[in-house]
Amino acid sequence: MEERDFFDERPEARTHTMTCPHCGQPGEYEVQWIVRRKKAQLPRGADDRDKARFAKAQSYMVRRDDPMGCKNIRCRKRFDVTGIQSVAFL
Repeated sequence: MEERDFFDERPEARTHTMTCPHCGQPGEYEVQWIVRRKKAQLPRGADDRDKARFAKAQSYMVRRDDPMGCKNIRCRKRFDVTGIQSVAFL
């Protein structure tokens, strides 16, 4: 079995406060995440090794957006998201 069989996957947007490194202006940015929640039950056809992997599995989310565009009208430069982890456990 693959890891995808253990999780339900869906996109989600969350708001974070970040500061542009070019102009220094803070702003609220909407960051896209892929949320993978562990299923309630193990899928059919699993062997002992799959049962052990399912027991260790945790729900987590992965960040989709790396570069963001500054919201300051005078700046509008793109910057990398550095203050937020790329993978976060729920």
